[in-house]
Amino acid sequence: MYPPTPRTTATRVRDRMSYDADAAHAVLDEAYHCVLSFTVDGEPRALPTLHVRVGDTLYLHGSTGSRPLLAARGDGLPVCVAVTLLDGLVYARSQFHHSANYRSVVVHGTAGLVTDEREKAAAMTALVEKVGAGRSAESRPPSRRELAETAVLALPLREVSTRSRTGGVSDDPADLDLPHWAGVVPLRLTSGAAEPAEGVTAPVPAYLPPARSPWLEPTALRGEHVVLEPLDLAHAEELYAATTDPEVWRHLGGPQPADAAEMMRVVAAYLAAGRSGERVSWVQRCAATGAVVGTTSFYEVDPERRSVAIGYTWLGRPWWRTGINTEAKLLLLTRAFDELGAVRVVWHTDIRNERSQRAIERLGASREGVLRMHRQRADGSWRDTVQYAMTVDEWPNAQVTLRERLRPTAPVA
Repeated sequence: MYPPTPRTTATRVRDRMSYDADAAHAVLDEAYHCVLSFTVDGEPRALPTLHVRVGDTLYLHGSTGSRPLLAARGDGLPVCVAVTLLDGLVYARSQFHHSANYRSVVVHGTAGLVTDEREKAAAMTALVEKVGAGRSAESRPPSRRELAETAVLALPLREVSTRSRTGGVSDDPADLDLPHWAGVVPLRLTSGAAEPAEGVTAPVPAYLPPARSPWLEPTALRGEHVVLEPLDLAHAEELYAATTDPEVWRHLGGPQPADAAEMMRVVAAYLAAGRSGERVSWVQRCAATGAVVGTTSFYEVDPERRSVAIGYTWLGRPWWRTGINTEAKLLLLTRAFDELGAVRVVWHTDIRNERSQRAIERLGASREGVLRMHRQRADGSWRDTVQYAMTVDEWPNAQVTLRERLRPTAPVA
């Protein structure tokens, strides 16, 4: 714990403030950059820069000719360092209650110029390692001239506070019946595929993200009835509320989540499967109301054989027999056949789930057979699985049929 000081003690919204060292370190370690604030001739200055934490010291990168580094010589420079990670935008029914989910750390103290060559070199190595574990061994270390041109500030972590906001909308009770959409839009910093410089022949290092197959990207898909957006932990609470009817879970592979926290664990497992390339998951959102109503996924993704399965689909019961399920499948089939170049799309369903079998057949898929004792049910029994598939040759006719069913005058599944 960092003992609160007059400069770090919260004066408002105190429940968002923390002085836990581990929480502060986690934010500092996740963030790549910070804002260094100081005064020059009585005027405020703010400098965006890179940082790295080593134990209880925050090292700040700079140039030997910059104002803060020059001012830090001798007794050091009084500074304030701020780091913020923005996790989501919160849309409320009222403008006053719009907010953001975030994690931020503020550090006060006196930063000193690092003059010991070993400490300086160690700090620079730590900064390089932060962008990729193992990178310092796979790149040329700085020369004596380069080290001389680089300045490093050391700021002891003593006056440190963490402030954060998580969760959903905090509307006034009087505003809950307003017809405006409210909810959370998750934000996250993600790295793209590594792009080699001209002339590079070395393979992409293991600590950098490889080029990710488009088959594994949960691209947002939009229709008139449903919007499919990448599944995120922030959807867990709404997913739980939409699928509390036990009938939704009767034929699914896992037990019904008992509460929102358990749903969070289910979503986390789906996301973990996505990171390993086993699944691509979307949340289903009603296009008319913006409400989260269910989820669906690609799985058994096989770009080499140009095949993919659609499943892990659950939809809140109020949205059964609406255009949402039909259009969600149309969007996924269009993604598979027209955008990814699939030649085959597969579905699996419990042999007891006749409603699901009829729905798959209405999509235009053909029943291929039964996989005996294929998967284990939530109650421990083994299920026989009915397998359906649609080929690229069958897709044009199926697409016409599905679009016809989605016309306003036509019945929908």
